[in-house]
Amino acid sequence: MNWFILIIAGLCEVGFTTCLGKAKEASGSLYWSWIGGFLFFLTLSMILLYKATQTLPLGTAYAVWTGIGAAGTVLIGILFFKEPASFWRLFFIVTLISSIVGLKFVSSH
Repeated sequence: MNWFILIIAGLCEVGFTTCLGKAKEASGSLYWSWIGGFLFFLTLSMILLYKATQTLPLGTAYAVWTGIGAAGTVLIGILFFKEPASFWRLFFIVTLISSIVGLKFVSSH
């Protein structure tokens, strides 16, 4: 169950970075809506990360959390913010995701 909580925490990290990107493009009340979303996802992500570390090793949980956040944020950037999708960028994202899966595998044994 805590692996599931950790994955949700990582996705919330993607949520707060996405809100930051959208806030950068917004103004007025829309800007404050995106900042509100940022604060919501940031808080939820931290609470869930804390919950996951109650039973998972701290170093593994943190690496997986940041990895999900980093990979997800890059993918959101490519899909929604028109960031470059070069071969090497995608190669290293796949490498990062493979490392996250590897950490989960070695932590289970």
